Amino acid sequence: MEEIKVPKGFSAAGAICGIKKSGKKDFALIVSDSPCQAAGFFTQNAFAAAPVELCRQHLKKSSGIRAIAINSGCANACTGKKGLADAREMARLVSKAVGCKTENVLVASTGVIGPYLPMEKISAGVNMTAQGLSPNGFRDAAESIMTTDTKMKIASLDLEIGGRTIAFLGIAKGSGMIHPQMATMLAFITTDAAISGAALRKAGKRAVALSFNCVTVDGDTSTNDTLLILANGRAGNKTIASSGRDYEIFQSALTDICQALARMIAEDGEGATRVIRINVAGARNEKDAQRAAKAVATSNLVKTAIFGRDANWGRIICAVGNSGAAFIPDKITVHMGDVLLFAKGAPQVKSEEDLRRVMENREVPIAIDLKNGAASAMCWTCDLTYDYIKINADYRT
Repeated sequence: MEEIKVPKGFSAAGAICGIKKSGKKDFALIVSDSPCQAAGFFTQNAFAAAPVELCRQHLKKSSGIRAIAINSGCANACTGKKGLADAREMARLVSKAVGCKTENVLVASTGVIGPYLPMEKISAGVNMTAQGLSPNGFRDAAESIMTTDTKMKIASLDLEIGGRTIAFLGIAKGSGMIHPQMATMLAFITTDAAISGAALRKAGKRAVALSFNCVTVDGDTSTNDTLLILANGRAGNKTIASSGRDYEIFQSALTDICQALARMIAEDGEGATRVIRINVAGARNEKDAQRAAKAVATSNLVKTAIFGRDANWGRIICAVGNSGAAFIPDKITVHMGDVLLFAKGAPQVKSEEDLRRVMENREVPIAIDLKNGAASAMCWTCDLTYDYIKINADYRT
C-alpha cells in the first residue's frame, strides 16, 4: 500500500453509522488541531444542496475552519428548510465533539437526492469518528465517502517552500453524475502550508480550472459538487502571498494534487473500461482549447466508439467541428495515440488495425492541434458502457 504524507496537525476517521443499506462505511471526519485558512468551490447547479449552502455561509463568517464532516448515502439535496437545518445540526454536533464554534465546521453530503438526513445516525457517526481521529485515518475517511465508486481516491505529496517541508493530502469521491462546472463529486484537500486566504482562493480557482473542471463522465453536474481546501500553517513557512516564487510552487503542487484526484475520477467512471485523455494544442486562446477538448470528452458517440474499439474517428472530427472553437479545417491535425487520423482536410488512417491497437490500451490519448495559436487544454473522460446504464438504472434498488 502506497505511503501517504499527512500534513502536520491534521487527523481523520471513517465509520459505519448505518446510512448506507450496504452496511459499508458512510461517515467521515477531517479535523485540524489549529484554525485553518479555507477555500471552497461548489456546484453551479441551481439546486445546490443544503450542505453546499451551509458551507458558503460558514466560509463567509469564519476566519478559522477546524473540521469537515462528510456523510455518504444521502445527498441532503432538494430538502428545503429542514435540509438546511439538518446540515447546520450536523455542523453543531461536530463543533461540540471537537471543541470549536459551529461556523468553524464545514459539511458535505453525497448519495440519493430527496431523502432527509437520518439525524440519529449522523449523531452516532459524529461520535464514532471524533473518538477515532488519527493521522492514519485518511484511508478510512476516503472509503467512507464512496458511493458508486469502485476505488478509493487519495493522493499526497510533499515539497519544500521557503526552507520548510510542506505536505498536501487530498481525498475525493466521484464516479457518476460527473461534469464539473466545478463534478456526484466531492474532494477535500489538506495542507500544513501557511498561506493567506486570498492566495489560497486564487490558487484553488486555478487548480480547479486545470483539474476538476477538465473531467467529465456523463455530462451531468451534481447538486452537491464540493471542493474544500484547508491550510493550517503548521509547517511554519513564511505566509505565502498571492504572487511570487513561493506562491508559484504552492500553486503547482495544489494543481498536481487536484489533477491526480481528477484523473482517478475519470478512471473510475461508472462502468468504465478505458480512460480517455484529450489534449488540444494550437488554439487561439485557452477558452477555445477547452471548448474543443470538452466537446470531444462529452461526445457519447466518441465514448461509445472507444468502448466498442470501433475505429470511427469521424466522431472526433465532428465533435471538434461542433465545439465553437476557431480554426481552419484544412490546417488541423488529429492523432489517437501514435496514429495520425486527420490532416490537410483529409483522412490519414492507413490501417484501422493500428487504431484498434491504440484503443485496446487502458488509457486512450487523443491529440488535436488546431494550428491557430499557442493555447492548450487537457480533459479527461472515460468510455460509455453497458454497465453505466445498469448501475444507474438500478441505483436506488
